[in-house]
Amino acid sequence: MARIPLIEPEAVDGDLDEFFGAVTGLLGRVPHFYRTISHAPLLAMLFLPINAANQREWPGARLSGRIKELVVIKTSHVNGCDYCYAHNTSLGQAAGITHEQIIDMSSDDYKSSGNFTERERAAVLWAENVTRNTAQKNGPVYDQVKAHFSDAEIVELTLICAMFNMINRINDSLDITIEEQPEIDKIQSSLVLDPERMSTYLHWLADNWGKDFDTINQQAEDAAAA
Repeated sequence: MARIPLIEPEAVDGDLDEFFGAVTGLLGRVPHFYRTISHAPLLAMLFLPINAANQREWPGARLSGRIKELVVIKTSHVNGCDYCYAHNTSLGQAAGITHEQIIDMSSDDYKSSGNFTERERAAVLWAENVTRNTAQKNGPVYDQVKAHFSDAEIVELTLICAMFNMINRINDSLDITIEEQPEIDKIQSSLVLDPERMSTYLHWLADNWGKDFDTINQQAEDAAAA
């Protein structure tokens, strides 16, 4: 059972309502994750653009959505985070990741599976080692990654993996409830980030940031109590 009650979208108003609309626009729906962390609304508002830009495919990122989702799925599986695994196997399918590949990533089979390219295999291997905190001292693994990714791409790989290690722990520590599959699958529409939507959100955030922190916090408290 979830430790923190969900904030219902129907109960929000004002800036929090605008924020929930932005979450839907950038991520395809307001998942239980955001309905939970919005108890700390100002931090949730700052986290959204990092989450969206780091995870999604868009012209400013070097990695495809497919590579990113391979990393996220492997990270979430190693950590045993059922919530993230459910959401990202769905988003991964939208990126063309097959059921067979998902099964291969649930064990060491991916290391020899013909279902992956060498580049994909290196990305999954890096995700596993970053998540297990063995990447620093494993030179051969880094050499394998370096053979298939540029320095900038390795930074992106590491950022997405590290971010999901954090998200995995938030979901598990707060025991956030997994949605029903039709609700989860709404994530598939958000595989590619729309830069215009991101720009609109960032301008809204800049225009509203710092005007009245207490009011936004109170909106979250009122919505949670509704």
